[in-house]
Order: sequence, then structure tokens, then C-alpha cells
Amino acid sequence: MTDALQGKRGSDVRVIGLLSLAHGSSHFFHLILPPMFPWLKAEFGFNYAELGLLMTIFFVVSCSIQAASGFLVDRIGARPVLFAGVGLLALAAIIYSQSNGYALLVLGAVIAGCGNGIFHPVDYTLINHKVSPPNLAYAYSIHGVAGYIGWAAAPAFMVAIATIADWRIAFLSAGVIEVLILFTLWAGRDRLIDDVRARQEESKASHAQENPGGAPMSTFGFLKLPVVWLCWVFFFFSMAATTGLQSFAPTALFEIYELPVSSGNYYLTLMSMGGAGGMLLGGYLASKLKVPERIITICFTVNIMMGLSLATGLVPVHFIILAFIVIGLGLGVAAPSRDLMIRTATPSGSSGRVYGIVYSGIDLGAAMSPLIFGIFLDIGLPKFLFIGVAFLQLMIIVTGFKVSTLSASKVTA
Repeated sequence: MTDALQGKRGSDVRVIGLLSLAHGSSHFFHLILPPMFPWLKAEFGFNYAELGLLMTIFFVVSCSIQAASGFLVDRIGARPVLFAGVGLLALAAIIYSQSNGYALLVLGAVIAGCGNGIFHPVDYTLINHKVSPPNLAYAYSIHGVAGYIGWAAAPAFMVAIATIADWRIAFLSAGVIEVLILFTLWAGRDRLIDDVRARQEESKASHAQENPGGAPMSTFGFLKLPVVWLCWVFFFFSMAATTGLQSFAPTALFEIYELPVSSGNYYLTLMSMGGAGGMLLGGYLASKLKVPERIITICFTVNIMMGLSLATGLVPVHFIILAFIVIGLGLGVAAPSRDLMIRTATPSGSSGRVYGIVYSGIDLGAAMSPLIFGIFLDIGLPKFLFIGVAFLQLMIIVTGFKVSTLSASKVTA
């Protein structure tokens, strides 16, 4: 029995490692384009509005693909979709490197958005069905940490290569990294086999148990479940708050506290580091406490207090540093509990479809948040960044409790 448990644990570790590598690469590609904006501006004479539109295109395409790819995962399996997504990211980097104008950059952003849109439906479907339940919280934790590492690594890597060589070599280097990751996933492909038929049978059995004598759930039947759309709203608010800070915190701190923008970017790095550490702690807490909605409430309540304090314009510089570390910790600690809560709300056998729809809220939140908060900054209201983020986090708490209530009623019904 002990050997069997050790074998299962070893299998879980390998699956988590492969999927975390893939997830880290997707987050890496979120941020390969923005660090190159100064080089692209100098090369082609674009303004920042045109360059910013490339990121909007990326996230809007990713949102659409994420919703659609979940259905594909439930039809043909997660593994081929994963390989296609990683390949598309590599192709996008190559197209970026060969761009001779705006059109090719737009094409690269569209292809990158297509590649990025597959990761959450694929990753969470495989995690939920390949990792044993006692290790799920830890799997979510490591998976999330890999995403933060991808975010942290991309700007440093791209700027370093562009400084040593040029921006085209930087994009090509990013493409080479993605090709190497694709080969690694291919080498471990046996660990990523997805039994679609078994998931379909599980879905039918679960639906029959919850609805004795009822007709089987149709392909789109899950869209009628209120809990699915509440999860979508939850993720929309979550990413809108995070992207707002990532996009404009340095500028807002300059306007409110007259801090150099470079210092603001340093605080964002500390926030990401706090998030990575918080993920590890959050995986342990989620596994042991099993009260995801309470963990989420505590984390975001503390974050709301930090944000409103920053909005006063009265806090000392040392507190600002601490505030960003605490905000990152809160985001990280809450994430594994969030993923467990979504898993509980997901109908059996529908992981791909549900995660595709639910996580499309992330991309839409990321696309809309910079536009809204950018307006506040343009009209001279930088404090509204932190006030707005605090409001979004309050909505996360409210939505999380509603999701938890509906999920509990489903379990006890």
C-alpha cells in the first residue's frame, strides 16, 4: 500500500511539474511584448496607444479562444490542445521577431492570444483528473507559483537580450524557449493522457445521480447553471483588480507620492514575489482548513485595507513597500482556495467547458481594466486606482461567498 501511495505521489509530481512548466510559459508570453515597447517605438515610430492596443488584441483573442477551447478539450482531450497552444506561442514569437510594421505585430498578437487561450481549460482539466484529491491544493499552488515566475522572468529576460543583441533576437530567444518547452512536454506525453470517454461517463453518472430520471445534460447545459456565471464574474473582478495594479500602480504612486516610476516597478516585483510565496502557503492552508471562502475573505479584506491606505496619500514610503508585499501575499494565499472553490462548483466531466468559460473572465478583466483605470489617471484622479481596486476586491469577497453557498447546496442536495 505504501509503495502504491509513493507511486501515485511520484506520478502527481510529474504531472504537476509538466503542467506548471506549461503554465509558466503562458505567463511568460503575457509580458514578452510590453518590455519591447521602447525598442518598437524607436524602430517604427509607433505611439504608446498603438502599442497598448496590441495587448488589448492579445487578451480579447485569448478570452474568445479560452471559452471555445474548453469545448475542444472535452471533445478531443487536453493533450493535443496543449501541444497546439505551446506551438502557437512559439510561432507568435517568431512572427514578432520578423515584423516589418504594425500588421505583423497584430498578427503575432492574434496568434499569441490563440495560444494563450488554451492553458486554463487544459491545465485544470488534467490537474483535476490526473492528480489525487489530497494533493490538489498543492498542485494548484505550484501551478500558480509557476505563473508568477513566468511574469517575473519575462521582462528581465527580454530586456537583457534586447540590450545585448537587439529586439528581434529577444523575440527569437523567447520562441526558442517555447520550442524547448514543447519538446519537454512531448517527452512526458504519457503523463498527460486524457481519457475523454471516462470523463464523459463520469458526467453522465453524476448528472443521473443529481437528477434521477432526468435527461442527460446537453453539451451546453452547464451554461444554465448560475454558479458557472458567478465563477466567471469572480475571475473577472480578480483579474481586473490585479491588472489595474500591474498596469498603473507605478504611475499612480508617482502622481500621489512623487515616487519615481522605477520605484513603482520595483514594488510590483515585490508584489509578484509576495504572490509566489503566498501561493505556497495558500496551498497548505487550503489543504488543511478546507474553508476556501473564509481564506479568500480574510486575504482580500487585508488587501482592501492596504489599498485604501495607499489612496489616502498619507502613508510613509516604508509602508508602501510593505503594502505591496502584503497585497502580493494576499493574492497568492487566496489563489489555491479559489481554485478549489471553482472545482467544487464544476459539474463532473465538464472541466474543459466550465474552465474555458470561467477563465475567459480573466482575459476580459485584463482587457478592460487598463482602459477604465487609464481614464481615471488621464483626468487626474490617481487615487481612484487604489479605491477602484479595493471595490473590485470587495466584489470578489461577495461573489466568492455566493459561489460557495451554491456549491454547498449542490453537494448537500
